[in-house]
Amino acid sequence: MDNHLDLMPVLSRGRHRNPKRGACFMELASYLAGERWSDHPACTHPLLAALARLVNDNTSDDKRGELIGLVPSIIGLASDDLRVDARIAIRCATTALPVAAAERQLALAVSVLAAEEMLCRLDGVPSGRMGERSEWAMAQVPRAAEQARNFSRAARITEKGFRRYAAPNAVQLSVVGIVQACIPDPDTLLRELLTGAIADCSALIHGVALPAPRHAAGPGAGRTAADRARPILRAGP
Repeated sequence: MDNHLDLMPVLSRGRHRNPKRGACFMELASYLAGERWSDHPACTHPLLAALARLVNDNTSDDKRGELIGLVPSIIGLASDDLRVDARIAIRCATTALPVAAAERQLALAVSVLAAEEMLCRLDGVPSGRMGERSEWAMAQVPRAAEQARNFSRAARITEKGFRRYAAPNAVQLSVVGIVQACIPDPDTLLRELLTGAIADCSALIHGVALPAPRHAAGPGAGRTAADRARPILRAGP
C-alpha cells in the first residue's frame, strides 16, 4: 500500500476535477476505495469526511503530506449510528477546548455537553454522564464549563438537529479553534485530532481499536501538542 500511495497525487487544498490536478484527503480516499472521484465518497461517514477535509485544507503545505498515511484507515468507516456523530463531536471539541482562545471556549464547552447528552439519550442512561476525556477537557476551562452547563440546562436538541447542525458546528468550531490558537504547532494537533477521530470511529463501527495518536490528548496521556503549548495559550481562567 505504501508503494501505491507514493504514486498518488500530491495532497493539496480544495476540490480537484481529476487526479492530474492533485487531490484532497477525501478525493484520494475515494480513488483508493474504487469509487467515483469525489471529496464526498460513500466509503466514509459524512461527518468524519468533513473533518478530514477541514484538516486537509487547514494543514500547512509543508505538513499536509504527513496526512497521506491516514487515508487507507478512513475507508470503510460508514454508519448511520448517531453515536458516531457524537463521538466525532466529542473528539473534536475536547481536543480544541483546552487550547482555543477564551472567546471560543463557551461554544466548544456547549458542544461537549450536547454530544455527551446525546450519547446518554442513545445509550438509555441518566442525563449528566460524561466520559473521562470530556471531564478532563472541561476541567481545563472551569469558567467556560460553568457557563456552558447553565446554558445547556435550558436547551434540548433533537436527534435531527444534532446531526444536521450541532455536530457539524462542533467539528467546524474545533478546527478553527485549533488553527487560530496561540500554539507553536497546530498542524500536529490537527493530525492528532484526525487520527483520534478515525480510531474512535473504527472502534465504534467495526469494534476494532486502531492505534491511538502517539500524543493522544486526554487524562493519563503523554505530552500532546496542546500540552507542549500550554504555557502560551490564550485560555480563560
